[in-house]
Amino acid sequence: MPRNLKEEVVFTAIMAGLMVFVMTAYNVTLAQGFSSGLVMAILSGYPLGLFVAILLDLLVVGPIAKRLAFKYIINDYMRKKVVLIGITISVLMVLGMVTCMSFFGIAVEGELAGGHVLATYGHTWIFNLIVALPLQLLIVGPIARAVLGKMQQATANTESAATVEEED
Repeated sequence: MPRNLKEEVVFTAIMAGLMVFVMTAYNVTLAQGFSSGLVMAILSGYPLGLFVAILLDLLVVGPIAKRLAFKYIINDYMRKKVVLIGITISVLMVLGMVTCMSFFGIAVEGELAGGHVLATYGHTWIFNLIVALPLQLLIVGPIARAVLGKMQQATANTESAATVEEED
């Protein structure tokens, strides 16, 4: 888990950056199929999706997911195993982000005007969840946590070296 603002920013950038890229590619491919303009469609949709995802992650979904996790789900046993806390928060984050970003996706595609908005949203939500949850738990989450761990280890090594120099 990130311990300060710098770690939170790096962790969120990696997490959101990878998740949004893969999910954008997935959704654009589902909508357009494999075509000559696929790469450009993915790259053109990515910046706005990333911006919205980062805002939602930092300001809405992240705080709600963490509050729910620590208030209702995480018990004393889970507090002893950091990995269980991370998985719990990751699952809640995926549920919240899929809920919000699926709405964002159908809004951007102009699908809110049709008569089957709930059906379109439900279809989009379940198809996004099917990809996002394993993507987060098996690929993106471990990558982001590994980078965060390396950052925290480097910070700890720097701090311990500074402490040793101060003692000399």
